[in-house]
Amino acid sequence: MTPLRNAGWDRTDGRALEWLLGLGAALVAVFSVIIPLLGVFGVLDGGASSRIVGLRSATTAQDTGGADGMTLTGTHQAELSFAQPDLAQRTLLVLPELFTGVMLLVIAYLLFCTVRTVRTGDPFVPANARRVAGIAGAVLAMGVTGPVLDMITTAQLVGGTVADQHVVAEGTFSAAPILLGLLIAALSEVFRRGARLRADTEGLV
Repeated sequence: MTPLRNAGWDRTDGRALEWLLGLGAALVAVFSVIIPLLGVFGVLDGGASSRIVGLRSATTAQDTGGADGMTLTGTHQAELSFAQPDLAQRTLLVLPELFTGVMLLVIAYLLFCTVRTVRTGDPFVPANARRVAGIAGAVLAMGVTGPVLDMITTAQLVGGTVADQHVVAEGTFSAAPILLGLLIAALSEVFRRGARLRADTEGLV
């Protein structure tokens, strides 16, 4: 069966969206993956040396004064800074950001593949249903796994140090990415049903 083409969607629209997705993926790769990795390995000065953390409700302004190689300043929220973080500390500091960057790259790639099929006029294929489901999974992972990584890595950074008595290892969960992920998962079901309907229709021709 010849693919149906949407009169409101031409090849130029598809190309433009593909270029935008490519540009977005490149920016994410540079600022959320490559630069943090360079900071982990000490290539960039001042990279991967601090994080904003939550403090216990009973804590007023605190400063560890450089004990254990770290400084903690703030009231209800504070900046946890390391004078000379080692490789393990730098890795823990950037791990949540790296995870988010990788998930965004996965989303950009799956969107790119989906847009290419829309440009050819054949969006309702089984592969697109899987791609949209993958996008939903990545969005949900950012909404759930991201805050958990924040909590775990913060606990590892301050565990056994003087800052441990002041810092609350917590993750900030938001309903927005979870709801968005569920909506995209529902959209993947639409693609799946559309692909099945298309296959059934082709079988009748």
